[in-house]
Amino acid sequence: MIEEMRLRDLGVIAEASLPIGPGFTAVTGETGAGKTMVVTGLGLLMGSRADSGAVRQGAAQAAVEGTWIVAEDGPVAERVREAGGELDPIGAPGAGAHRAELHISRTLTAEGRSRAAVGGRQAPAGVLVDIAEQLVVVHGQSEQIRLRSALAQRHALDRFGGAPIAEARAAYQALFGQWRASAQEAAQLRADADARAAEARHLREALAEIEALAPEHGEDAALAARAERLGNIEELRVAASAAREALSSEESDEPDATARLAQARRALERPGDDLLLAGLGEQLSELAFRVSEIAVELSSYLADLDTAGPYELEAVNERRAALAALARKHGPTLDDVLALQAEGATRLAELDGDDERIAQLEDASARLAAEVDAAAATLTAARVAAAERLGAAVTEELHSLAMPDATLRVDVRAAEPSTEGRDEVAFLLSPHVGAPPRSVSKGASGGELSRVMLAIEVVIAATDPVPTFVFDEVDAGVGGAAAIEIGRRLARLAEASQVIVVTHLAQVAAFANNHLSVVKTNDGSVTASSVRRLEGADREAEMARLLSGLTDSDAALAHARELLALREG
Repeated sequence: MIEEMRLRDLGVIAEASLPIGPGFTAVTGETGAGKTMVVTGLGLLMGSRADSGAVRQGAAQAAVEGTWIVAEDGPVAERVREAGGELDPIGAPGAGAHRAELHISRTLTAEGRSRAAVGGRQAPAGVLVDIAEQLVVVHGQSEQIRLRSALAQRHALDRFGGAPIAEARAAYQALFGQWRASAQEAAQLRADADARAAEARHLREALAEIEALAPEHGEDAALAARAERLGNIEELRVAASAAREALSSEESDEPDATARLAQARRALERPGDDLLLAGLGEQLSELAFRVSEIAVELSSYLADLDTAGPYELEAVNERRAALAALARKHGPTLDDVLALQAEGATRLAELDGDDERIAQLEDASARLAAEVDAAAATLTAARVAAAERLGAAVTEELHSLAMPDATLRVDVRAAEPSTEGRDEVAFLLSPHVGAPPRSVSKGASGGELSRVMLAIEVVIAATDPVPTFVFDEVDAGVGGAAAIEIGRRLARLAEASQVIVVTHLAQVAAFANNHLSVVKTNDGSVTASSVRRLEGADREAEMARLLSGLTDSDAALAHARELLALREG
C-alpha cells in the first residue's frame, strides 16, 4: 500500500503531497489541472520509461517520492535488500512488528536522464519494475485497449484460475522447453550435416599431418637455440677451449687455475691449527672441486661441438621450417597445434557420432512430445474449468454495473502450441438479450469495456489479490446509474485492496473515503497545480463542480450531498 506520494515539478504540478492511505482514494480536478500527473508519478515510481517532456517547463528536473507500507519479510522486502536498500520497521523493536516503510524516489532531468533510489540506495529502474509487479496493477485507457488482446484475456483467466492453472502451466512449460531444445538440436545437426562432415574431414587431415611430424612441447625453442649454436660453432669452440685451458690444461707448461688452487690449499695446511686458515682452506678445496667440474663440462661441450656434423645445421633448419609451416596451418603456435592434437580425437568422435546423436534426439523429442501433449491437455482442462467460473462471476458483476442483461462468456479455443500452452482465450460479450456474443475487442463500446474491465478485476481480486489498484478514468464513456455502480464496485474492491482512481465523475468520487483535488492556479504568467485533501463543505463544492461546473449551485450542492450519502448508506 502506498501511504504518501510527493511530486515536484512534474507536468503542471509545481509541488504537491498526496496523502493516500488505505481504502478508496479519488483524485479529481479541472481539465488540464494535472490529474494524469498523479498516474505519471506512480508510473515513474514503478519503473516506467522516463520522458523528459514530463518535467515542468522551466524546471531543471522533476522528482517523485513515495512511501509504501510493505510486509517486513515478504518478496518486496527481499528484493529491496538484494538491491542494497533498507526498510524502516513500523512499531517498537522486538514488539513483533511485521510491516515496514519503504521509501522510493525517482528524479528526471530536462535532458532526459533518470535516477532512482530504493530504500535509500541508488538502484536501476529494473528494480522498481520488479517491486511494482508485487505491489500495483494500473488500469487506464491503454489497459482497456490491451484487454482487447487475446494475450491479455488469457493472462486474466490465468490469474483468476490461481494455483491449478499456475501449476499446470509450470509443468507444461518445463516439458515444452525440453522438447523444443531437443527438437532444435536435432534440426540443427541435420541442417549442419554437410558443414560438420567437412569439419571432420579437415580434422582427420590435420591430425594425420601432426602425427606424421610428431612435434613435442618446446621443440621449436630448443631447435632455435641449437641452430644459434651451430651457426657460431667456431667462435664457441675457441671460447670454450680457452676457458678450459685456463682452468685445466694438459699441454701448457704454465700453471692453470686448478694447479694454483691446489698450491694455495697446500700452503694453508702447513701453519699449525689456526681455525680461520683451516676454514679458508676448506673453501679453497670447494673452489677447486667446482673448477674441476666446470672444466669437465667445458670438455663435454667441446666434444658435443666436435660431434656436430657439417649437415646438422641444415637438418635443424629443415625441422624448424616444417614445424613453422605446421603452426601456420593449424596454430598459430606450436602449443596450439599440440592442443589441437590432444582435443581433436574427442571432437572427431563427436562429429562421427552425429547420426547416433540425431537418432537419440529424435527419440527424446517423440517421447517429450507425448508428455507435452498430455501436459497441454491438463492445462487446457484447468483453463476451461476456470473460464466457466470466470464468465459466470463477471456476468453477475456486470448486472450490478448497470448492464442487467449482459452476459460474458470466456471461450478457450485450440491454438498453435507455444510456451503458454495451446489455448487461445476469448472474452465474448452479449450486452443485451438476443445479441450474439461478440469479442470484447470488436463488440464492446468504451463504456462497456470500462465496466467489463472493472468487473474482471473485482472478480479476480477475490482469488489473486493485489495490494494497490490504480484506475485512470475507468469511468470514461459512462454516466448516470452506471457511474454510481462503478463507484460502488470500486468501494467494494477497496475493502480488500488499496484503490486509487483518477475520475471526472462525481458519482464515482462519492464512494471514496479519501478525496484529493488537483487545484490549478494562475498568477498571470505561470500556471501551476497543487493537491489538497477535501472534506466537508470543500468536498461538497468539488462534487457540485463535477456535476454542473458550478461550485455554489444550490441544486448541484444538494445533488452532491445526496451522492455522498450513498456511501454512508
